[in-house]
Amino acid sequence: MRPITLLTGASAGIGIALAHEFADHGHELVLVARREERLRALADAIAATGRPRPTLLAIDLQSAEAGSRIAAALTEQGLEPNFVVNNAGFGLVGLAAELDIAEQRDMIDVNVSALTDLSLRFIPSLERYQGGILNVASVAGFMPGPRSAVYYATKAYVLSFTEALHQELAPRGIRVTALCPGPVPTEFQARAGVPGAQGPAFLTRSAEEVARDGYRGFIDGHRVVVPGFGNRLLTVASRLVPRRYLLKTVARRQLARKEP
Repeated sequence: MRPITLLTGASAGIGIALAHEFADHGHELVLVARREERLRALADAIAATGRPRPTLLAIDLQSAEAGSRIAAALTEQGLEPNFVVNNAGFGLVGLAAELDIAEQRDMIDVNVSALTDLSLRFIPSLERYQGGILNVASVAGFMPGPRSAVYYATKAYVLSFTEALHQELAPRGIRVTALCPGPVPTEFQARAGVPGAQGPAFLTRSAEEVARDGYRGFIDGHRVVVPGFGNRLLTVASRLVPRRYLLKTVARRQLARKEP
């Protein structure tokens, strides 16, 4: 079996940047996303740099069978992960009671269920190679998120789950890191229903900066990586500010994002 880095959500934004970052450091990639044409374009770009052309798996992570399909495809091709990068995810902005329930459940399937499956499914091979798991969470995971309640809750899960795995798997030589970016200009905003909305300039980082910081922190074995001083300050403040004020502040911010 040949060791590879498995990367989900590789068709846009931070996923593309992470793919280039791992490829630039010599990792052979297996890229997973729904949009096969996007994956082909990314594979072409990586191959054009002289790196090995990634293997592509066009699989929808909303499916309950996604994890088993990925595992079967890897085994069929003689591949097994030494690193797993769970980047796939999406958000929605709006009142939870008014947003489509099916879409919010889809969000849980991708952001939580698929990530949990892929984090645990390949533990034996990760241990053999002394590899690791990089899970993309968010600064949203440090606070409640009225007007984006389910998304914030999924990222709180990712952060908590990843920190716990960091502790549990360290004795087995497996590094586990939560990457928690703040605002990043990608198509994530359009999918969330806030096209063109950006965060404050002092919090905003590019996808490439996030990928670079995330990779470095992951390889160095950090438990949590928050790119950018402003975002790190925000995560500390979220734990010090009284919860009732924090809830009102986040709600006002999310409401402002929905306004033209």
